[in-house]
Amino acid sequence: MRHLPLDHPGTADHRSPTRFLWWLAGGQWRTLVGGMAFGIVWMSCQAVMPAVIGRAIDQGVSAQDGGTLLAYAGLMLAVGLVQAFTGIMRHRFAVTNWLTAAYRTVQLTARHTVHLGGTLSRKVSTGEVVAIGNTDISALGQVMDVSARFSGAVVSFVLVAVILLQTSTTLGLVVLVGVPGLMLLIGPLLSPLQRRSTAQRHLMGGLSNTASDIVGGLRVLRGVGGEQVFLDRYRRESQATRRAGVSVARVQSLLDALQVLLPGVFVVVVVWLGARYAVDGRISPGELVAFYGYAAFLMIPLRTATEYANKLIRARVAAQRVCRLLALEPEVVEPVEPAAAPPVGAELADARSGLQVRPGTMTAVVCEPSDDAAVLADRLGLCAAVPDDDVTLGGTPLTALPRADVRRRVVVSDTAATLFSGRLGDRLDVTGAGGAQVERALATASAGDILDALPDGLDTVVTERGRSFSGGQRQRLVLARVLTGDPEVLVLVEPTSAVDAHTEARIAARLREHRTGRTTVVMTSSPLLLDAVDQVAFLRDGVVVATGTHADLLRDVPAYRAVVTREEVSV
Repeated sequence: MRHLPLDHPGTADHRSPTRFLWWLAGGQWRTLVGGMAFGIVWMSCQAVMPAVIGRAIDQGVSAQDGGTLLAYAGLMLAVGLVQAFTGIMRHRFAVTNWLTAAYRTVQLTARHTVHLGGTLSRKVSTGEVVAIGNTDISALGQVMDVSARFSGAVVSFVLVAVILLQTSTTLGLVVLVGVPGLMLLIGPLLSPLQRRSTAQRHLMGGLSNTASDIVGGLRVLRGVGGEQVFLDRYRRESQATRRAGVSVARVQSLLDALQVLLPGVFVVVVVWLGARYAVDGRISPGELVAFYGYAAFLMIPLRTATEYANKLIRARVAAQRVCRLLALEPEVVEPVEPAAAPPVGAELADARSGLQVRPGTMTAVVCEPSDDAAVLADRLGLCAAVPDDDVTLGGTPLTALPRADVRRRVVVSDTAATLFSGRLGDRLDVTGAGGAQVERALATASAGDILDALPDGLDTVVTERGRSFSGGQRQRLVLARVLTGDPEVLVLVEPTSAVDAHTEARIAARLREHRTGRTTVVMTSSPLLLDAVDQVAFLRDGVVVATGTHADLLRDVPAYRAVVTREEVSV
C-alpha cells in the first residue's frame, strides 16, 4: 500500500517528455512490475483456455472418455479461478499505478509552483497550470494504467503464436506476420493524432485561462458592463477549442474503427483457414474450436496494443506541458555562498530609492506615481522580476541570503493576496502560531464582526479564493493572516483600501500597537494610516525626496500634500 501524498515526489528528469515518462515509471517500478506480472498471468490464462477446451473436445467428447472430460473440466475451473484472481489483482495494481503517477505529478508541479513563487504568474498563465491539474495528470495516469494490460497482451500474443506454430505452421505464421501488419496499418494515424492533440491541449490551456480571468474579474466586469464582451471572447475561444476537439475526434474515431475492423478481418481469415484445414482433415474438431477461440482472443491483445499507443501519445503531449513548467527557474536564485544572517532587528534599506527603515518602527511610504509602491514592495521582499543587491537587511544584500531566510524574515502582503479554500481557522493560522495569536490578529484587523456573522466561526469553510466574503472582508482577513505570522519585517501594500473610514481608523490605531518592537512598512496614501506611523517617506519617481511625520510633510511639502489630500498643486 502506497500512502499519498509522498514525503517527497523526487527530482524529475524534465529534459524531454520521454525522459519524464521514464522517470515517472522508475519511481513506481515495483507496482508497475507487479501489475505487469498479474497482467501477463491474467491474459495468458485467457490465451490457453481455447487449447484446454480443444483438448477436452478431442480427448473427452470425441473419445467419449468421461474421466478425461472431467479432468479437463477441473483444469478449466482452475485456470478460470487463476484468471479471476489475477484479473482482480491486475486491476488493483492498475488503479494504484494511475493514482501514483497522477498525484505524484500534482505534488511535483505544486512543489515547483511554490518554488517559483512570483515567477510563475509572470511566465505561465493560470489556465495552463489549471489544465495540467485537470487534464494532463489523467493522461499520465492512464499510460501507467494500461501498461499492465499491454505487457500481458505482448506475452499472450507470443504464447498463442507458439501454440499455433506447434499445431499448424501456416496458421502460426499468419498470426506472427498478421498482427504486426495490422499495427503497421494503424501506425500512420498516430502522428497526426499527436499533432492535433497538442494543438487542442494548447487551446484548452488558453480557454481555462480566459475562464479564470472572467471568474476572477466578474464584479469588475459587471461594474463596467463588460460581461458581454468577455462572453463573446469566451465563446470564440471555446468554439476554436471545440473545433480542435472535433479534429482530434475524427482521427480518434477512425483509429477506434480500425481497432474493431482490422482485428475482425483477421479473425475471419484465421477461422476460414482453420475451417479449411478441418475439412481437409489436417486438424481435429477440437483444434478447430481452439483456433476459433485463439482468433477471437487475439482481438484483445490487438486492441490493447493500439490503446497503449494511443494513450502513450496523449501522455507524451501531457508530459511535454509538465516539462515546460518544470523547466522554469525562479528569478531569485540561491546564492552560491550565502552570507551570514544579520541579527534580529536589523535595518532594512534600499540604496536605489534611498529608503531607510529604522528597526522596530512603523514606516509609511507614499509614492508618486502610486504604481511605484507595488514595485518598491516587491523589491523590499525580494519578489521583483529582476532582483538586485540594492535592498539590504543589516547591510547584507537580500540576494546574498538564503531565500528561505528572506521569506521567513521579510513578508510582503500586497493587494493581490487572496484567501485559500478550506477551514477559515487553518487558512489564517498558516504558521501554526495558535488560537490566541489568531484572535489577536483578527482584533487588530477589525475582523471580529466577520467572525460573529459566521455560524461556524473559525470552522467555516472558505470558498475558492474567498469569494463568499466581500472585498473589504477579504482584505481584513488577509491582513489578519499576515499578522498571525508575526514576521520580523512586514511590508503591507494598501492594507485598508477596501474598508470604510471608521474601520480604517480602528485598524490604524491597533496596527501600531500590534507591531510594537517589529519593523513595519506600509505603502499607502491614506491619511488615517499615515497619521498613526512613526515616520513617513515620500518618494517621487522612485526616489525619497522627503521624510518626517505626516503632519510635518503636510505642512512643508506641497507635492506630498497634493498626493495625500488629492488637491491641485501649482508647479
